[in-house]
Order: sequence, then structure tokens, then C-alpha cells
Amino acid sequence: MSGDDRVQQRKHQIARNEALFREVNERVQEVSGGRATETTEFVCECGDTDCTETIAVRDEEYEQVRADPLLFAIVPGHEIPDVEELVARNERFDVVRKHAGEGVIARQTDPRS
Repeated sequence: MSGDDRVQQRKHQIARNEALFREVNERVQEVSGGRATETTEFVCECGDTDCTETIAVRDEEYEQVRADPLLFAIVPGHEIPDVEELVARNERFDVVRKHAGEGVIARQTDPRS
């Protein structure tokens, strides 16, 4: 396997990891729906399979992120520049957008599509 192939394989694995965390958060949203809380604790949707950190997200913020299958909510500083770009930041979490190649995986695995 060439170096380029390994790089592509790594990027695709990161995208699949993030899609898995997004799916977990969709289940969290279903379970917590209707609760009278200001925020819900969601799993960081970064590409690090060892990450267990959570982020507090308001329902309307979560829906804004989920409206675009290329967006993911992460703990500040967890972005991986070679697969995504930082597009928004607040005091509780960052939002990243997948690059074109990884965006294909993000779209294919979007539970809302």
C-alpha cells in the first residue's frame, strides 16, 4: 500500500468514526427529546475513537448542526485539519465541516438522509 493510499485510508477512517459518533448523538437526541433542560450532553463527534468527552448543546444548536450532513460538533481543539475545517466556535463546542472526500462518507452515513 502506497503512502497516499494510507493517508486516504486514515482520512476515511476518521470520517467513519465521526459518523458513528453522530449516530450515537442522534439516539441521545431521541431519548432526551421533550425534556425541559437547557442543554443536552452529546458525545464529541471528533475522529478520535478514544475520545470520551461530551459537549453541552442546546436543541436549536443541535438542529443547526444536523441540518447539514457535513457538519459535526466537537470539543474545542479536536478538529483534524486534513479532513475538516473549523466553521463555528462558541464557549461550549466547535463546529467543523468535512472536506470533499470525507464529505461523501458524511453524506452517505447521515441518519437524516
